[in-house]
Amino acid sequence: MRMWHRLTLLFVLLLAPVSYAQQGSGTDTSRQPRSEDLRELLSARAYGMGGAWRALGIGAESGTGNPAALAAFRSYRIELTGAWDWVGQDAFGSVALADSATSPLAAGVSYQLVSLGKGVERATGHLNTVGLAVPFGEAFMIGVNSRYLLLRGAREANAITGDAGILFRPSPVIAIGVSGHNLIGTGNAELTRYYSAHAGVFAGLLTLAADVRADFETNNQTTLTYSGGLEYILGQNFPIRAGYTWDGFTRSSQVGVGIGLLTPGGGIDLAYRHDFGGENGRLVALTFKVQVQ
Repeated sequence: MRMWHRLTLLFVLLLAPVSYAQQGSGTDTSRQPRSEDLRELLSARAYGMGGAWRALGIGAESGTGNPAALAAFRSYRIELTGAWDWVGQDAFGSVALADSATSPLAAGVSYQLVSLGKGVERATGHLNTVGLAVPFGEAFMIGVNSRYLLLRGAREANAITGDAGILFRPSPVIAIGVSGHNLIGTGNAELTRYYSAHAGVFAGLLTLAADVRADFETNNQTTLTYSGGLEYILGQNFPIRAGYTWDGFTRSSQVGVGIGLLTPGGGIDLAYRHDFGGENGRLVALTFKVQVQ
């Protein structure tokens, strides 16, 4: 009965965005929207790996990427992240929880407080995400999430949408996934629809990841963003990370680097991202995490 109850919740999540999706506040979509702002709310580990993270399924923030990745590893995870871009004056804080250890159905929730823009262009947002994932054995997973955005200030949004994804793990060291994001149209420039294909390789102490995002709607053209990154764990406890992103919206490059400390019950991650072009952002992020397997 408990399993059927959780499966019912999964279908509710699928239907909720359809039932409650609201039209946006009339944002002028003829201009390039700031949709990338909300696509780049990552953990410090993901920033350090250049934004290539959706296939990995290790962090509690997995439900905000490909929700199927929530079921990739059996564990209970809590993460607290803060990030600050002192050039673009963007900042966010988040708390995320994911549980794939206590039930066959994996679940995750997250809350993100976002402050975007400078001066009169500043906006403050609250982004809430609830995700569920169902594993079919160890090799195949599907997941959905529902997301609510409340944005006030120079930019306005009050809308609900959702994502869906699948993750395929043909072996314990390979993960391949695809996902669709903001699948329910809201009319908000911050929630434009896009798709992602991603892969990860876990080779002992080395992790490699790649992510391609495609937006077919913004400015009525196809916009592609490419990310790739790696992580290597020194002495079982000290991960070092590096990654690169080509941002198709701003036509600029981003380089990320990061370090961390792993403990039996969690750890801490620190990352820095440097933009070459675009807003020339300089971002630092810090994540505290707790994990129980």
